[in-house]
Amino acid sequence: MYLNKAYIIGNLTRDPEVKALPSGVKVCNFSVATSRTYKDKDGERKETSEFHNIVAFSKLGELAGQYLKKGQQALIEGRLQTRSWDTAAGEKRYRTEIIADNIQFGFKAGGSGPSGAPSSAVNTSSKATDAGKEGDTNQPPAEKDKIDYPQEEINPDDIPF
Repeated sequence: MYLNKAYIIGNLTRDPEVKALPSGVKVCNFSVATSRTYKDKDGERKETSEFHNIVAFSKLGELAGQYLKKGQQALIEGRLQTRSWDTAAGEKRYRTEIIADNIQFGFKAGGSGPSGAPSSAVNTSSKATDAGKEGDTNQPPAEKDKIDYPQEEINPDDIPF
């Protein structure tokens, strides 16, 4: 059995670029930075950052290009793929990318998701939905980021599995 799956949660380092392939399919390229904090052997706290190249195709790519912005947080689910090409000088170049299958738009640099809610999901495995328009910026941040939980009780006997 083989598995090629990547999950990345980080901030966009640049605005997405949307282009069209000769076939007419849209392709969106952007990069996401992730960081980790650790203590070195002297007990000193260190932080390292990694930069990941992301590629999204079709409707997912169009939505990413439309709603994602530099500095915004995003969760990317996809697969790793390495492509190679020859430069004009005859050098072989390689680039490893994450081909996105699913993107969840996270908090923007200003603190809210794309629709004024904490986050909005776009999934290519089902019908992609429009992520919404920018929320009302006159609301206080506490009300804007509030999660509305359902009020009804869940009966375990109603769960089908």
